[in-house]
Amino acid sequence: MPTLAGRVALVTGASRGIGKAIAIALAEAGADIAVNYRAQAEAAENVLKTIRDAGPRCITIQADVSLSADVERLVKTVENELGPVGILVNNAGIGKMIPPDQVTEEIWNEYLRVNLTSVFLLTQRVLPAMRAARWGRIINLSSVAAQYGSVIGPHYAATKAGILGLTRSYAAQFAKEGITCNAIAPALIETDMVAALPRDIAARIPVGRMGAPDEVGRIAVMLAQSSYITGQTINPNGGLYMS
Repeated sequence: MPTLAGRVALVTGASRGIGKAIAIALAEAGADIAVNYRAQAEAAENVLKTIRDAGPRCITIQADVSLSADVERLVKTVENELGPVGILVNNAGIGKMIPPDQVTEEIWNEYLRVNLTSVFLLTQRVLPAMRAARWGRIINLSSVAAQYGSVIGPHYAATKAGILGLTRSYAAQFAKEGITCNAIAPALIETDMVAALPRDIAARIPVGRMGAPDEVGRIAVMLAQSSYITGQTINPNGGLYMS
C-alpha cells in the first residue's frame, strides 16, 4: 500500500514549479491532493489530470492564501470534498529581484503578506483538525535566501527567514501531539521564478547545476512519511549554503 494512502494533502501554489512537483510526488505516494492556485487555472487543471491518472483523488481550488477569508474558504472546501487536511505544504509565494533602495513600504508589506502571513494563516486553520487526529505534517517552503541572503533582495530574504522561525515554533509546540513541522530551503531550482534571474548565478553553485523541482518533491514525501523529523530545515541547494 502507498505510504501516504488515506492522507489528504493541501499544496498551495501548486499549479507549477516546486508546488506542482510536490503535489505529484505526494500523490504518487498515495495521498489525495488539493491543488491550490491563485491565477493559473489551466495549469492547475493539468496538474489535476496528472494526479488523477496516478490514482488518488484530486481537486483544484482557487484562493489567495494571503487573505484570511480565502484561506477559510479553501480549507473548508478541502474538508468537505476530501476530508481534514493531514499534510499542509505552504509553497505559495512571490519573488522578484528589486534593488534594496527601490524596496518601498508597499512592496515590503506585500511580500510579508504573501510569503509569510499566508503560512501563519493556513497553519492556524488546519491545526485544530491535526490536533484532534493527533497526526499532522506541516512542510514550509523557505529558501537559501533565508540563510545566505540573495540577489532577489531583503524583502524576499526576510520573509523566507521568518518562515524558519514559524517552522521551529510550531515544531516545538506540537511535537508531542503527533504533528511535525519542517522547512525546505532550496537554492536555484529550475522554475519560472529562477528563469527571470541572471543566468550566471548558477555558476555560484558548487555542484555546477541548478536543481530540478522533483528533487524537492522527493524531500517533501520523506518529510510527510517521517514521524521523527521535526523542526528541521532541509537544504537542497547544491552546496550554495553549507550548514
